[in-house]
Amino acid sequence: MAKNKNTTLTLDVGTMKLAQMLAGPHHAHINGLEEEFGVIIRDESTIFKITGSAKAVQETGLAMKALLDIARRRDFDLSDVNSVLRHGEAPNKGGMAQIVTRKKTLTAKTVAQSEYIRAIEKHDLIFGVGPAGTGKTYLAAAYAVSQLEAGKVDRIILTRPAVEAGEKLGYLPGDLKEKVDPYLRPIYDALHDTMQPEKIEKALESGAIEIAPLAFMRGRTLANAIVLVDEAQNTTGMQMKMALTRLGDNSKMIVTGDPSQIDLPHGAISGLREAVTILKNVPEVAIMTFSNKDVVRHKLVGKIVEAYDRAKNIYAKSPDA
Repeated sequence: MAKNKNTTLTLDVGTMKLAQMLAGPHHAHINGLEEEFGVIIRDESTIFKITGSAKAVQETGLAMKALLDIARRRDFDLSDVNSVLRHGEAPNKGGMAQIVTRKKTLTAKTVAQSEYIRAIEKHDLIFGVGPAGTGKTYLAAAYAVSQLEAGKVDRIILTRPAVEAGEKLGYLPGDLKEKVDPYLRPIYDALHDTMQPEKIEKALESGAIEIAPLAFMRGRTLANAIVLVDEAQNTTGMQMKMALTRLGDNSKMIVTGDPSQIDLPHGAISGLREAVTILKNVPEVAIMTFSNKDVVRHKLVGKIVEAYDRAKNIYAKSPDA
């Protein structure tokens, strides 16, 4: 029986600029393609040589041509490479929604992200539901920054339930900022990617940006604001109703969460799940559901989510579950 022989495909991209984009910083794009398809890719100036089994070389060549098509139209990054590897193509960014802040312009990386941004623009109450890495919180925070910078709202209010502390923050050491910072760090990270650090500090000092645990929202009416309720899967039904009824004039509320990561006590019903069920037929409310196919972090994140989903189904069928 004849052994499988390796074959080599030569791809000439034409210019050094395209070659550098295709290779990626420190050959990150090429390394990702080699790992995915089990091939060896050598680049010599504008020429790429792909070596491996006939099938792997063919698939790699198609992926590289898809990336090359993107590179001829716009800049791209590793998330686009991962999208090509997962779906066979990256979305056409020309038709994708954008968020413009003074620090940077963000373009949706998936169709779901684009629909999410447009839903945020059109509705006053939006739910972004789905697994980690889909950009739910990041895009919501970026949109809030864009509206504050444009003078369309007076403030941004960022909140999440401090489940790990049981919302009993008085028992934690330090002042209020020190008490809540560990629970709100992901929101800080999103802010720092869309605003200059000195602008954030000034906005925090003036109250233009307020970051607080959900318990501190009780009894308030939040007007002229973008309100982001993060990690909403860890709200109770009562907390969620309280948060939703804080919405005031000229305000928009974006509620984000991952129903697969609920940290509530056993048997407690997630306020996020309950709210999505109760409000799904209200026309003024937008509910955007992401899947693991929309993960835009490291490609391994999507595989991790898929693996856990499969395991959950297995354990659910087990008599010992």
